[in-house]
Amino acid sequence: MSSSNTTAPDTLPAGEENDATRTSPGQIVVRVAIIATMGALAFGYDTGVISGALPFMTQGPDQGGLGLTPFTEGLVASSLILGAAFGSLFAGHLADKYGRLTALKGLAILFMIGALGSALAPSVAIMVATRFVLGLAVGGASAIVPMFIAEIAGPNKRARLVSQNELMIVTGQLVAYVSNALLAHFAHTPDVWRWMLAIAILPAALLWIGMHFVPTSPRWLASKGRMEEAREVLEKIRSSKKQVDKEMKEIIAQNEEERADVSWSSIWSEPWLRRLLLVGMGLGFVAQLTGVNAFMYFTPVILKSTGLGTNAALTATIGNGVASVIATLIGIWLVGRHGRRPMLMTGLCFVILAQVLLCCVLTLLPSSLLQSYLALACILMFLLFMQTFIAPVYWLLMSELFPSHLRGLMTGTAVCFQWLCNAAVAFLFPIALAGFGPYTFVVFAVINVMSLIFVMTCVPETRGKSLEQIERHMEKEFTPDETASA
Repeated sequence: MSSSNTTAPDTLPAGEENDATRTSPGQIVVRVAIIATMGALAFGYDTGVISGALPFMTQGPDQGGLGLTPFTEGLVASSLILGAAFGSLFAGHLADKYGRLTALKGLAILFMIGALGSALAPSVAIMVATRFVLGLAVGGASAIVPMFIAEIAGPNKRARLVSQNELMIVTGQLVAYVSNALLAHFAHTPDVWRWMLAIAILPAALLWIGMHFVPTSPRWLASKGRMEEAREVLEKIRSSKKQVDKEMKEIIAQNEEERADVSWSSIWSEPWLRRLLLVGMGLGFVAQLTGVNAFMYFTPVILKSTGLGTNAALTATIGNGVASVIATLIGIWLVGRHGRRPMLMTGLCFVILAQVLLCCVLTLLPSSLLQSYLALACILMFLLFMQTFIAPVYWLLMSELFPSHLRGLMTGTAVCFQWLCNAAVAFLFPIALAGFGPYTFVVFAVINVMSLIFVMTCVPETRGKSLEQIERHMEKEFTPDETASA
């Protein structure tokens, strides 16, 4: 380490150099991905656990609950989403300024504070506040984890390892659904919801501990002028000197071109950066306006409308989690073999089909067990194609679309918009379902047709390129149109 960098916040962990001599570069990269995605596991658990905790929290204080009303129930559920929007926006900027490792360590602490605070919350106000803190951590992790993994992984491994982030999110949701069911069945205590929420401390603690055993991002080091340290990291995570030399050459060349300030003015002053940011925000619209969280949050409500009992509807929610994990595993296998655009377009076509079929089932068939099973089949079909073809590709593109010196700020902004779309769907879906009934799913289908057109005409292909190559391609791709229109 150069003595001139002694005050820098991100440094290589003690013992990393000795560990690297015992561990192959490929193993180090995989280890980094596993540890970093503990943040995604906490993300998934915290977004999924509330579905099982809310029924117990609505009970009166004398029964161990918080006496939630429909209004305060909505506040508790939405406070995390609102916090996530703010967290993703500000965490990206902090990651650019102080480093990916420092930001992730801070998020791990926020996860633990939020989880412990919500588990011990004595009132609705404190519950909303602590869920907001959890949301800050969830949103920050959603922006930083894919970005950090992308900067550590090489071009050949980037798709698979970044997509692991989505796998850990849906795994966290599945763990939440299963643990909710088990605790509700075996823990015969009115305050069982506190234990449900407290479990979230575990992945947060693993994230904080693990961040002390991974190298920092070589691209972030290079962006701060710490070239020697960047090379040291690359030598530990790349398998040959030829790869290190090539990557360092690309990083140095890109840094020499990127002397602009990391600020909003540096984005809006460049037409291609503005367009790129709008594409990133558009992808967030595409991912959320599929209606995926309408199914993740309200599947029991949909199935109960077909006459299915409450317990059976809750069991079906576990089915959603299982289907999402299986689909994401398939998506990880596919994303390294196929382009980003074809996968998005394939997923959207089948999502549209599933939504039209669900509307037909709910409108043309009478309430019966057959209708319940067919509706569930349509929902599972939707989740299969959503989690296989769309969700992994979204997070992968968020990790690789934006230039290195602005990656934190632009990724945070794009992911923030995605969370706002998430909140809009969660808020509007019950209203739309009450007003339009099953035809709500036709509205989603029409929106997804527009999303398909957007992907076909605006989303670039990034497969097989290094992050620096992607950046040069984006600038070349988006600048001519702007100058022509000017």
